[in-house]
Amino acid sequence: MEKIIRELLVKIGEDPDREGLLKTPARVKKTYEFLTKGYQEDPKAILSGAIFHEQCNHMIIVDDIEFYSMCEHHMLPFFGKCHIGYISKNKIYGVSKIVRVVECFSRRLQVQERMTQQVARILMDTIGAEGVGVVIEAQHLCMMMRGVEKQNSRMLTSAMLGSFHDDHPTRDEFLHLIKKR
Repeated sequence: MEKIIRELLVKIGEDPDREGLLKTPARVKKTYEFLTKGYQEDPKAILSGAIFHEQCNHMIIVDDIEFYSMCEHHMLPFFGKCHIGYISKNKIYGVSKIVRVVECFSRRLQVQERMTQQVARILMDTIGAEGVGVVIEAQHLCMMMRGVEKQNSRMLTSAMLGSFHDDHPTRDEFLHLIKKR
C-alpha cells in the first residue's frame, strides 16, 4: 500500500521525497487500515457476546451514536449520527455492543442507505426483535468539498423493520423520541 500511495503522490504532481511527505505513505497506510477495520470484524460475533435474557418488551433507544465512514464512490468521509430503537422479545443487547455494530459497518467503504439497512437487519435478526428502527443523519464530504459544494446539506435515511414498519404508533413514538430537543 505504501508503494501505491507513493505512486499516487507522484501522479498528482508531488515529490514524495520532500521532507513533509517522506512518512506520508506509511501514515496513509495506517490511516486506511483504521478507517476500514470493519472488514476485519464480524457484527454477529460482536452482538452474540452480549445478549441478555430480561422480561422486557418495551422500546429501547440508543441515539446520537457518532460515526465516521468512507463513501465508496469517492473514498471521501461521511459522518453523522445514528439513532437506533428496538422492541425486544425478552432479550436485550449490552448497550455498548449496539454502538460497536454501528462502528463495524461504518468502518467499511459504504453508502449511507446500505449502512442503515445493515445495522437494522443485524439487530433485528440476532435477537429476533419485535421491531427495529434505525435513522442515520450524515454529512458527505463528497458533496461538500467537490461536485455541488453544498456545505449545509445532510442526508437522512431510515430502516423500519417489524413493528416499526407495520405499526404507525410504534414508528411515531420512536421518531418522536429521537427528535432533537
